[in-house]
Amino acid sequence: MLDFELLDVQNILVGVKQSTRAISDGRALALYIAKDAEQHVTRSLIKLAREYEVEIIYVNSMYELGKACNIDVGAATAVIVK
Repeated sequence: MLDFELLDVQNILVGVKQSTRAISDGRALALYIAKDAEQHVTRSLIKLAREYEVEIIYVNSMYELGKACNIDVGAATAVIVK
């Protein structure tokens, strides 16, 4: 389980597309990636996060990340934005 719930964070975006957009726009503070997410889905996002020097935090499963984001389905990625 995550050390804290992302529910407590006001500015969170869930999903690869929204995470990619937030990082590209320079609004991302931290990127959460589920370890069991498909690598072909997350590979370019990881590269982008490193390029923009965004902290990457790995979560054990998509289920766990989805639960932390207060959604009923798993999530491959989530990002905290400014």
